[in-house]
Amino acid sequence: MLTINNTTPHGQLQRRWPVLLIIALTSMLASSNIHAVTGELDLTGSSVGFFALAIFVLAYALVMAEEKLHMRKSKPVLVAAGIIWGLIGWVYVQSGLPDDAEHAFHATLLEFSELMLFLLVAMTYINAMEERRVFDALRSWMVRKGFSYRTLFWITGVLAFCISPIADNLTTALLMCAVITKVAEGDKRFINLACINIVVAANAGGAFSPFGDITTLMVWQAGLIHFQEFFSLLIPAVVNFLVPAVVMSLAIRNRVPDSQEDNVDLKRGARRIILLFLLTVATAVACHSLLHLPPVLGMMTGLGYLQFFGFYLRRSLPRSLDRKRTHYTQRGDWKRLEQLGSVVPFDVFNRVARAEWDTLLFFYGVVMCVGGLGFMGYLGLLSDIMYTQWDATWANIALGLISAVVDNIPVMFAVLTMEPEMSHGHWLLITLTAGVGGSLLSIGSAAGVALMGQARGYYTFFGHLRWAPIIAVGYAASVATHLWINQASFVTP
Repeated sequence: MLTINNTTPHGQLQRRWPVLLIIALTSMLASSNIHAVTGELDLTGSSVGFFALAIFVLAYALVMAEEKLHMRKSKPVLVAAGIIWGLIGWVYVQSGLPDDAEHAFHATLLEFSELMLFLLVAMTYINAMEERRVFDALRSWMVRKGFSYRTLFWITGVLAFCISPIADNLTTALLMCAVITKVAEGDKRFINLACINIVVAANAGGAFSPFGDITTLMVWQAGLIHFQEFFSLLIPAVVNFLVPAVVMSLAIRNRVPDSQEDNVDLKRGARRIILLFLLTVATAVACHSLLHLPPVLGMMTGLGYLQFFGFYLRRSLPRSLDRKRTHYTQRGDWKRLEQLGSVVPFDVFNRVARAEWDTLLFFYGVVMCVGGLGFMGYLGLLSDIMYTQWDATWANIALGLISAVVDNIPVMFAVLTMEPEMSHGHWLLITLTAGVGGSLLSIGSAAGVALMGQARGYYTFFGHLRWAPIIAVGYAASVATHLWINQASFVTP
Protein backbone atom coordinates (compact mmCIF):
# COMPACT_ATOMS: atom_id res chain seq x y z
CA MET A 1 0.00 0.00 0.00
CA LEU A 2 1.35 3.43 -0.90
CA THR A 3 1.72 6.02 1.85
CA ILE A 4 1.40 9.76 1.59
CA ASN A 5 4.70 11.61 1.68
CA ASN A 6 3.64 14.05 4.34
CA THR A 7 3.79 11.88 7.46
CA THR A 8 1.80 13.95 9.92
CA PRO A 9 -1.94 13.26 10.30
CA HIS A 10 -2.69 16.84 9.33
CA GLY A 11 -0.49 16.53 6.28
CA GLN A 12 -2.25 13.33 5.27
CA LEU A 13 -5.62 15.02 5.55
CA GLN A 14 -4.39 17.94 3.48
CA ARG A 15 -3.18 15.62 0.75
CA ARG A 16 -6.37 13.54 0.80
CA TRP A 17 -8.89 16.34 1.17
CA PRO A 18 -9.07 17.51 -2.49
CA VAL A 19 -9.54 13.94 -3.64
CA LEU A 20 -12.16 13.29 -0.98
CA LEU A 21 -14.03 16.43 -1.94
CA ILE A 22 -14.11 15.39 -5.59
CA ILE A 23 -15.55 11.98 -4.83
CA ALA A 24 -18.07 13.41 -2.38
CA LEU A 25 -19.17 15.95 -4.97
CA THR A 26 -19.58 13.21 -7.53
CA SER A 27 -21.36 10.54 -5.50
CA MET A 28 -24.75 10.06 -7.17
CA LEU A 29 -27.88 8.23 -6.04
CA ALA A 30 -26.14 5.63 -3.98
CA SER A 31 -28.76 4.07 -1.78
CA SER A 32 -28.93 4.04 1.96
CA ASN A 33 -27.12 0.78 2.64
CA ILE A 34 -24.07 1.42 0.48
CA HIS A 35 -22.00 2.83 3.31
CA ALA A 36 -23.13 0.16 5.70
CA VAL A 37 -20.81 -2.20 3.82
CA THR A 38 -17.22 -1.15 4.63
CA GLY A 39 -14.20 -3.11 3.51
CA GLU A 40 -11.70 -4.64 5.89
CA LEU A 41 -8.88 -3.12 3.83
CA ASP A 42 -8.31 0.63 3.92
CA LEU A 43 -7.50 1.53 0.33
CA THR A 44 -7.77 5.31 0.73
CA GLY A 45 -4.01 5.81 0.61
CA SER A 46 -3.16 3.11 -1.91
CA SER A 47 -2.30 3.37 -5.58
CA VAL A 48 -5.39 1.27 -6.32
CA GLY A 49 -7.59 3.73 -4.44
CA PHE A 50 -6.14 6.76 -6.20
CA PHE A 51 -6.50 5.06 -9.58
CA ALA A 52 -10.16 4.25 -8.83
CA LEU A 53 -10.77 7.90 -7.90
CA ALA A 54 -9.12 9.07 -11.10
CA ILE A 55 -11.29 6.72 -13.18
CA PHE A 56 -14.46 7.98 -11.50
CA VAL A 57 -13.54 11.64 -11.86
CA LEU A 58 -12.75 11.08 -15.55
CA ALA A 59 -16.06 9.28 -16.07
CA TYR A 60 -18.00 12.07 -14.39
CA ALA A 61 -16.18 14.69 -16.44
CA LEU A 62 -17.44 12.89 -19.55
CA VAL A 63 -20.96 12.85 -18.08
CA MET A 64 -20.87 16.61 -17.52
CA ALA A 65 -19.64 17.09 -21.09
CA GLU A 66 -22.57 15.11 -22.52
CA GLU A 67 -24.08 18.20 -24.11
CA LYS A 68 -20.85 18.94 -26.00
CA LEU A 69 -19.75 15.39 -26.80
CA HIS A 70 -23.23 14.09 -27.71
CA MET A 71 -22.35 10.86 -25.91
CA ARG A 72 -24.95 9.28 -23.66
CA LYS A 73 -24.10 9.71 -19.98
CA SER A 74 -24.46 6.02 -19.14
CA LYS A 75 -21.43 4.92 -21.17
CA PRO A 76 -18.54 6.29 -19.07
CA VAL A 77 -20.00 5.39 -15.67
CA LEU A 78 -20.79 1.82 -16.75
CA VAL A 79 -17.16 1.32 -17.72
CA ALA A 80 -15.92 3.10 -14.58
CA ALA A 81 -18.07 0.87 -12.36
CA GLY A 82 -16.61 -2.23 -13.99
CA ILE A 83 -13.04 -1.00 -13.53
CA ILE A 84 -13.53 0.07 -9.90
CA TRP A 85 -15.09 -3.20 -8.81
CA GLY A 86 -12.52 -5.11 -10.86
CA LEU A 87 -9.80 -3.36 -8.87
CA ILE A 88 -11.55 -4.16 -5.60
CA GLY A 89 -11.97 -7.79 -6.59
CA TRP A 90 -8.30 -8.10 -7.57
CA VAL A 91 -7.05 -6.58 -4.28
CA TYR A 92 -9.34 -8.72 -2.14
CA VAL A 93 -8.46 -11.91 -4.00
CA GLN A 94 -4.78 -11.14 -3.48
CA SER A 95 -5.51 -10.60 0.22
CA GLY A 96 -7.46 -13.86 0.55
CA LEU A 97 -10.82 -12.11 1.14
CA PRO A 98 -12.81 -12.72 -2.07
CA ASP A 99 -16.09 -13.31 -0.21
CA ASP A 100 -16.00 -9.82 1.35
CA ALA A 101 -15.84 -8.10 -2.03
CA GLU A 102 -18.59 -10.31 -3.43
CA HIS A 103 -20.87 -9.57 -0.48
CA ALA A 104 -20.30 -5.81 -0.86
CA PHE A 105 -21.05 -5.92 -4.57
CA HIS A 106 -24.26 -7.86 -4.01
CA ALA A 107 -25.40 -5.42 -1.30
CA THR A 108 -24.78 -2.44 -3.59
CA LEU A 109 -26.50 -4.13 -6.52
CA LEU A 110 -29.55 -4.87 -4.36
CA GLU A 111 -29.86 -1.23 -3.42
CA PHE A 112 -29.62 -0.15 -7.05
CA SER A 113 -32.25 -2.72 -8.01
CA GLU A 114 -34.72 -1.16 -5.59
CA LEU A 115 -33.99 2.29 -6.97
CA MET A 116 -34.24 1.19 -10.59
CA LEU A 117 -37.52 -0.67 -10.17
CA PHE A 118 -39.03 2.28 -8.28
CA LEU A 119 -38.06 4.66 -11.07
CA LEU A 120 -39.07 2.22 -13.81
CA VAL A 121 -42.63 1.98 -12.47
CA ALA A 122 -42.90 5.77 -12.20
CA MET A 123 -41.67 6.16 -15.79
CA THR A 124 -44.08 3.47 -16.99
CA TYR A 125 -47.07 5.25 -15.46
CA ILE A 126 -45.98 8.55 -16.96
CA ASN A 127 -45.59 6.96 -20.39
CA ALA A 128 -49.00 5.33 -19.99
CA MET A 129 -50.61 8.67 -19.14
CA GLU A 130 -48.86 10.25 -22.10
CA GLU A 131 -50.15 7.51 -24.42
CA ARG A 132 -53.68 8.05 -23.06
CA ARG A 133 -53.20 11.77 -23.94
CA VAL A 134 -53.44 13.04 -20.36
CA PHE A 135 -50.66 15.59 -20.87
CA ASP A 136 -51.98 16.60 -24.29
CA ALA A 137 -55.34 17.32 -22.68
CA LEU A 138 -53.72 19.30 -19.85
CA ARG A 139 -51.69 21.25 -22.38
CA SER A 140 -54.80 22.00 -24.41
CA TRP A 141 -56.62 23.17 -21.27
CA MET A 142 -53.77 25.50 -20.32
CA VAL A 143 -53.60 26.97 -23.82
CA ARG A 144 -57.37 27.49 -23.94
CA LYS A 145 -57.18 29.27 -20.58
CA GLY A 146 -54.71 31.70 -22.12
CA PHE A 147 -52.00 31.16 -19.49
CA SER A 148 -48.78 32.95 -20.35
CA TYR A 149 -45.39 31.29 -20.11
CA ARG A 150 -44.72 33.13 -16.87
CA THR A 151 -47.99 31.90 -15.38
CA LEU A 152 -47.23 28.35 -16.52
CA PHE A 153 -43.82 28.66 -14.90
CA TRP A 154 -45.42 29.47 -11.55
CA ILE A 155 -48.24 26.92 -11.85
CA THR A 156 -45.89 24.00 -12.46
CA GLY A 157 -43.44 25.18 -9.80
CA VAL A 158 -46.10 25.55 -7.11
CA LEU A 159 -47.64 22.20 -8.04
CA ALA A 160 -44.21 20.55 -7.83
CA PHE A 161 -43.63 22.06 -4.38
CA CYS A 162 -47.06 21.00 -3.10
CA ILE A 163 -47.15 17.48 -4.58
CA SER A 164 -43.60 16.35 -3.74
CA PRO A 165 -44.19 16.06 0.05
CA ILE A 166 -46.75 13.36 -0.75
CA ALA A 167 -45.60 11.74 -3.99
CA ASP A 168 -41.80 12.26 -3.49
CA ASN A 169 -39.64 14.72 -5.41
CA LEU A 170 -38.60 12.34 -8.19
CA THR A 171 -42.11 11.28 -9.23
CA THR A 172 -43.40 14.85 -8.95
CA ALA A 173 -40.61 16.25 -11.14
CA LEU A 174 -41.27 13.64 -13.83
CA LEU A 175 -44.98 14.51 -13.88
CA MET A 176 -44.47 18.27 -14.07
CA CYS A 177 -41.77 17.92 -16.73
CA ALA A 178 -44.15 15.91 -18.89
CA VAL A 179 -46.68 18.75 -18.67
CA ILE A 180 -44.12 21.45 -19.49
CA THR A 181 -42.69 19.68 -22.52
CA LYS A 182 -46.21 19.32 -23.90
CA VAL A 183 -47.33 22.89 -23.20
CA ALA A 184 -44.20 24.59 -24.54
CA GLU A 185 -43.26 22.03 -27.15
CA GLY A 186 -40.15 23.18 -29.04
CA ASP A 187 -39.39 26.22 -26.86
CA LYS A 188 -35.98 25.14 -25.56
CA ARG A 189 -35.27 28.22 -23.45
CA PHE A 190 -38.55 28.12 -21.55
CA ILE A 191 -38.48 24.35 -21.03
CA ASN A 192 -34.98 24.62 -19.55
CA LEU A 193 -36.03 27.36 -17.12
CA ALA A 194 -39.24 25.56 -16.18
CA CYS A 195 -37.37 22.29 -15.57
CA ILE A 196 -34.86 24.06 -13.32
CA ASN A 197 -37.75 25.56 -11.40
CA ILE A 198 -39.43 22.14 -11.12
CA VAL A 199 -36.25 20.52 -9.79
CA VAL A 200 -35.74 23.25 -7.18
CA ALA A 201 -39.42 23.20 -6.18
CA ALA A 202 -39.67 19.41 -5.96
CA ASN A 203 -36.50 19.11 -3.87
CA ALA A 204 -37.60 21.95 -1.58
CA GLY A 205 -41.07 20.47 -1.16
CA GLY A 206 -39.62 17.07 -0.36
CA ALA A 207 -37.38 18.45 2.38
CA PHE A 208 -40.14 19.09 4.94
CA SER A 209 -41.92 15.74 4.68
CA PRO A 210 -40.85 12.21 5.65
CA PHE A 211 -42.25 11.02 2.31
CA GLY A 212 -40.71 13.76 0.18
CA ASP A 213 -37.23 12.31 -0.23
CA ILE A 214 -35.28 9.16 0.61
CA THR A 215 -33.07 11.15 3.00
CA THR A 216 -36.06 12.42 5.00
CA LEU A 217 -37.34 8.84 5.19
CA MET A 218 -33.94 7.79 6.53
CA VAL A 219 -33.93 10.46 9.24
CA TRP A 220 -37.54 9.73 10.20
CA GLN A 221 -36.94 5.99 10.33
CA ALA A 222 -33.88 6.54 12.52
CA GLY A 223 -36.13 8.29 15.06
CA LEU A 224 -34.06 11.48 15.08
CA ILE A 225 -36.93 13.71 13.94
CA HIS A 226 -40.59 12.96 14.65
CA PHE A 227 -43.21 13.23 11.92
CA GLN A 228 -44.68 16.59 12.98
CA GLU A 229 -41.24 18.12 13.54
CA PHE A 230 -40.44 18.02 9.83
CA PHE A 231 -42.94 20.82 9.29
CA SER A 232 -40.63 23.25 11.10
CA LEU A 233 -38.67 23.16 7.83
CA LEU A 234 -41.66 24.36 5.79
CA ILE A 235 -40.78 28.07 5.80
CA PRO A 236 -37.07 27.51 4.98
CA ALA A 237 -38.18 25.22 2.13
CA VAL A 238 -40.54 27.89 0.80
CA VAL A 239 -37.68 30.40 0.86
CA ASN A 240 -35.43 27.95 -0.98
CA PHE A 241 -38.03 27.64 -3.75
CA LEU A 242 -39.16 31.26 -4.02
CA VAL A 243 -35.81 33.07 -4.16
CA PRO A 244 -34.57 31.51 -7.42
CA ALA A 245 -38.11 31.21 -8.84
CA VAL A 246 -38.73 34.96 -8.56
CA VAL A 247 -35.46 35.79 -10.32
CA MET A 248 -35.88 33.16 -13.05
CA SER A 249 -39.46 34.24 -13.75
CA LEU A 250 -38.16 37.70 -14.70
CA ALA A 251 -36.16 36.10 -17.52
CA ILE A 252 -39.27 34.58 -19.11
CA ARG A 253 -40.88 36.37 -22.00
CA ASN A 254 -44.46 36.92 -20.94
CA ARG A 255 -46.12 35.55 -24.06
CA VAL A 256 -48.77 32.92 -24.67
CA PRO A 257 -47.86 29.53 -26.20
CA ASP A 258 -48.98 28.92 -29.75
CA SER A 259 -52.31 27.11 -29.82
CA GLN A 260 -51.99 23.90 -31.79
CA GLU A 261 -55.16 22.12 -30.72
CA ASP A 262 -58.63 23.26 -29.76
CA ASN A 263 -59.74 20.24 -27.80
CA VAL A 264 -58.07 16.96 -26.95
CA ASP A 265 -60.11 13.90 -26.08
CA LEU A 266 -58.67 11.61 -23.45
CA LYS A 267 -58.29 8.03 -24.55
CA ARG A 268 -60.33 5.37 -22.84
CA GLY A 269 -59.12 4.61 -19.32
CA ALA A 270 -56.99 7.75 -18.91
CA ARG A 271 -58.65 8.94 -15.72
CA ARG A 272 -58.55 5.49 -14.20
CA ILE A 273 -54.81 5.23 -14.91
CA ILE A 274 -54.31 8.51 -13.02
CA LEU A 275 -56.21 7.05 -10.07
CA LEU A 276 -54.16 3.86 -10.28
CA PHE A 277 -50.98 5.92 -10.18
CA LEU A 278 -52.16 7.71 -7.03
CA LEU A 279 -53.08 4.34 -5.54
CA THR A 280 -49.60 3.07 -6.44
CA VAL A 281 -47.93 5.98 -4.64
CA ALA A 282 -50.20 5.42 -1.62
CA THR A 283 -49.30 1.73 -1.63
CA ALA A 284 -45.57 2.55 -1.72
CA VAL A 285 -45.95 4.98 1.21
CA ALA A 286 -47.99 2.45 3.19
CA CYS A 287 -45.41 -0.28 2.61
CA HIS A 288 -42.75 1.89 4.15
CA SER A 289 -44.64 3.66 6.94
CA LEU A 290 -46.93 0.84 8.08
CA LEU A 291 -45.12 -2.37 7.15
CA HIS A 292 -41.52 -1.06 7.32
CA LEU A 293 -40.83 -2.64 3.95
CA PRO A 294 -39.04 -0.95 1.02
CA PRO A 295 -41.30 1.44 -0.97
CA VAL A 296 -40.35 -0.40 -4.15
CA LEU A 297 -42.68 -3.22 -3.05
CA GLY A 298 -45.62 -0.84 -3.31
CA MET A 299 -44.45 0.51 -6.67
CA MET A 300 -44.10 -2.96 -8.18
CA THR A 301 -47.53 -3.86 -6.82
CA GLY A 302 -48.79 -0.74 -8.57
CA LEU A 303 -47.29 -2.00 -11.82
CA GLY A 304 -49.47 -5.05 -11.31
CA TYR A 305 -52.50 -2.74 -10.98
CA LEU A 306 -51.64 -1.23 -14.35
CA GLN A 307 -51.13 -4.63 -15.97
CA PHE A 308 -54.53 -5.86 -14.80
CA PHE A 309 -56.16 -2.68 -16.04
CA GLY A 310 -54.33 -3.00 -19.38
CA PHE A 311 -55.71 -6.54 -19.68
CA TYR A 312 -59.20 -5.19 -19.06
CA LEU A 313 -58.76 -2.48 -21.68
CA ARG A 314 -57.63 -5.00 -24.29
CA ARG A 315 -60.42 -7.48 -23.61
CA SER A 316 -63.16 -4.86 -23.57
CA LEU A 317 -61.85 -2.89 -26.59
CA PRO A 318 -64.09 -4.54 -29.27
CA ARG A 319 -67.22 -3.95 -27.21
CA SER A 320 -66.21 -0.34 -26.55
CA LEU A 321 -65.54 0.29 -30.25
CA ASP A 322 -68.94 -1.12 -31.22
CA ARG A 323 -70.71 1.22 -28.80
CA LYS A 324 -68.76 4.23 -30.07
CA ARG A 325 -69.42 3.36 -33.73
CA THR A 326 -73.13 3.22 -33.04
CA HIS A 327 -73.03 6.48 -31.09
CA TYR A 328 -70.96 8.42 -33.66
CA THR A 329 -73.04 7.07 -36.56
CA GLN A 330 -76.25 8.27 -34.91
CA ARG A 331 -74.71 11.72 -34.34
CA GLY A 332 -73.18 11.88 -37.81
CA ASP A 333 -69.75 12.54 -36.32
CA TRP A 334 -67.80 11.09 -39.24
CA LYS A 335 -64.45 12.52 -38.12
CA ARG A 336 -64.46 10.65 -34.84
CA LEU A 337 -65.89 7.59 -36.52
CA GLU A 338 -62.91 7.59 -38.86
CA GLN A 339 -60.50 7.91 -35.93
CA LEU A 340 -61.81 4.66 -34.44
CA GLY A 341 -60.04 2.78 -37.22
CA SER A 342 -56.65 3.78 -35.84
CA VAL A 343 -57.32 2.68 -32.26
CA VAL A 344 -54.79 0.11 -30.99
CA PRO A 345 -55.00 -1.95 -27.79
CA PHE A 346 -53.21 -0.65 -24.70
CA ASP A 347 -49.97 -2.56 -24.00
CA VAL A 348 -48.20 -2.08 -20.66
CA PHE A 349 -44.94 -3.56 -21.91
CA ASN A 350 -44.76 -0.98 -24.70
CA ARG A 351 -44.88 1.65 -21.96
CA VAL A 352 -42.09 -0.13 -20.05
CA ALA A 353 -39.96 -0.24 -23.19
CA ARG A 354 -40.31 3.53 -23.59
CA ALA A 355 -38.69 4.20 -20.20
CA GLU A 356 -35.52 6.31 -20.24
CA TRP A 357 -33.04 3.45 -20.15
CA ASP A 358 -30.00 5.68 -20.50
CA THR A 359 -30.96 7.33 -17.21
CA LEU A 360 -31.52 3.98 -15.50
CA LEU A 361 -28.15 2.66 -16.69
CA PHE A 362 -26.53 5.90 -15.57
CA PHE A 363 -27.99 5.28 -12.11
CA TYR A 364 -26.49 1.80 -12.13
CA GLY A 365 -23.04 3.05 -13.10
CA VAL A 366 -22.87 5.79 -10.49
CA VAL A 367 -24.42 3.77 -7.67
CA MET A 368 -21.92 0.99 -8.28
CA CYS A 369 -19.01 3.46 -8.54
CA VAL A 370 -19.94 5.16 -5.29
CA GLY A 371 -20.54 1.82 -3.63
CA GLY A 372 -17.05 0.70 -4.62
CA LEU A 373 -15.40 3.92 -3.46
CA GLY A 374 -17.33 3.77 -0.21
CA PHE A 375 -16.16 0.17 0.26
CA MET A 376 -12.59 1.42 -0.19
CA GLY A 377 -13.16 3.81 2.74
CA TYR A 378 -13.22 7.26 1.12
CA LEU A 379 -16.66 8.49 2.16
CA GLY A 380 -16.31 7.30 5.73
CA LEU A 381 -13.02 9.18 5.95
CA LEU A 382 -14.67 12.31 4.61
CA SER A 383 -17.43 12.18 7.23
CA ASP A 384 -14.93 11.62 10.04
CA ILE A 385 -12.99 14.70 8.96
CA MET A 386 -16.01 16.97 8.78
CA TYR A 387 -17.53 16.12 12.15
CA THR A 388 -14.32 15.97 14.14
CA GLN A 389 -12.49 18.98 12.65
CA TRP A 390 -15.40 21.33 11.88
CA ASP A 391 -18.32 22.92 13.71
CA ALA A 392 -21.55 20.95 13.17
CA THR A 393 -23.33 23.92 11.55
CA TRP A 394 -20.65 24.45 8.90
CA ALA A 395 -20.26 20.71 8.39
CA ASN A 396 -23.98 20.34 7.67
CA ILE A 397 -23.97 23.33 5.33
CA ALA A 398 -20.94 21.92 3.51
CA LEU A 399 -22.55 18.50 3.19
CA GLY A 400 -25.52 20.14 1.51
CA LEU A 401 -23.13 21.73 -0.98
CA ILE A 402 -21.44 18.37 -1.47
CA SER A 403 -24.85 17.05 -2.50
CA ALA A 404 -24.98 19.74 -5.17
CA VAL A 405 -23.13 17.90 -7.87
CA VAL A 406 -24.68 14.57 -7.18
CA ASP A 407 -26.99 13.16 -4.58
CA ASN A 408 -27.76 13.44 -0.89
CA ILE A 409 -28.34 9.80 0.00
CA PRO A 410 -24.74 8.60 0.54
CA VAL A 411 -23.96 11.78 2.48
CA MET A 412 -26.97 11.38 4.74
CA PHE A 413 -26.31 7.73 5.41
CA ALA A 414 -22.69 8.45 6.28
CA VAL A 415 -23.90 11.01 8.84
CA LEU A 416 -26.47 8.61 10.29
CA THR A 417 -23.84 5.88 10.52
CA MET A 418 -21.43 8.17 12.41
CA GLU A 419 -24.19 9.44 14.76
CA PRO A 420 -22.34 12.68 15.57
CA GLU A 421 -23.26 14.47 18.76
CA MET A 422 -25.56 17.22 17.46
CA SER A 423 -28.48 19.26 18.70
CA HIS A 424 -32.00 18.73 17.36
CA GLY A 425 -31.64 21.90 15.31
CA HIS A 426 -28.54 20.50 13.63
CA TRP A 427 -30.37 17.31 12.67
CA LEU A 428 -33.07 19.48 11.13
CA LEU A 429 -30.35 21.47 9.38
CA ILE A 430 -28.70 18.45 7.75
CA THR A 431 -32.16 17.24 6.71
CA LEU A 432 -32.79 20.59 5.01
CA THR A 433 -29.38 21.02 3.40
CA ALA A 434 -29.18 17.44 2.17
CA GLY A 435 -32.67 17.81 0.71
CA VAL A 436 -32.22 21.09 -1.16
CA GLY A 437 -28.47 21.09 -1.83
CA GLY A 438 -28.88 18.82 -4.82
CA SER A 439 -30.80 21.56 -6.65
CA LEU A 440 -27.61 23.49 -7.35
CA LEU A 441 -26.76 21.28 -10.33
CA SER A 442 -28.81 19.08 -12.63
CA ILE A 443 -26.87 15.96 -11.61
CA GLY A 444 -27.23 16.71 -7.90
CA SER A 445 -30.56 14.99 -7.36
CA ALA A 446 -32.62 12.12 -8.69
CA ALA A 447 -35.17 14.64 -9.96
CA GLY A 448 -32.57 16.52 -11.99
CA VAL A 449 -31.00 13.41 -13.51
CA ALA A 450 -34.41 11.99 -14.46
CA LEU A 451 -35.44 15.27 -16.13
CA MET A 452 -32.23 15.36 -18.16
CA GLY A 453 -33.39 12.09 -19.65
CA GLN A 454 -37.05 13.03 -20.05
CA ALA A 455 -36.39 16.49 -21.55
CA ARG A 456 -33.26 15.48 -23.46
CA GLY A 457 -31.88 18.35 -25.49
CA TYR A 458 -33.98 20.93 -23.64
CA TYR A 459 -32.92 20.58 -20.01
CA THR A 460 -29.15 20.12 -19.81
CA PHE A 461 -26.30 20.23 -17.32
CA PHE A 462 -24.93 23.54 -18.61
CA GLY A 463 -28.41 25.03 -18.95
CA HIS A 464 -28.92 24.41 -15.24
CA LEU A 465 -25.38 25.51 -14.37
CA ARG A 466 -26.03 29.05 -15.64
CA TRP A 467 -28.59 29.53 -12.86
CA ALA A 468 -26.56 27.85 -10.10
CA PRO A 469 -25.53 31.20 -8.49
CA ILE A 470 -29.11 32.32 -7.84
CA ILE A 471 -30.05 28.82 -6.67
CA ALA A 472 -27.10 29.05 -4.27
CA VAL A 473 -28.52 32.34 -2.95
CA GLY A 474 -31.80 30.51 -2.29
CA TYR A 475 -29.86 27.75 -0.53
CA ALA A 476 -28.09 30.27 1.72
CA ALA A 477 -31.37 32.09 2.41
CA SER A 478 -33.11 28.87 3.43
CA VAL A 479 -30.28 27.94 5.80
CA ALA A 480 -30.33 31.43 7.34
CA THR A 481 -34.11 31.22 7.73
CA HIS A 482 -33.84 27.90 9.55
CA LEU A 483 -31.09 29.18 11.86
CA TRP A 484 -33.31 32.16 12.68
CA ILE A 485 -36.82 30.72 13.13
CA ASN A 486 -35.70 27.42 14.69
CA GLN A 487 -32.90 28.82 16.84
CA ALA A 488 -34.48 27.41 20.00
CA SER A 489 -33.74 23.88 18.80
CA PHE A 490 -29.99 24.59 18.59
CA VAL A 491 -29.17 23.59 22.13
CA THR A 492 -26.62 21.17 23.48
CA PRO A 493 -28.02 17.62 23.14
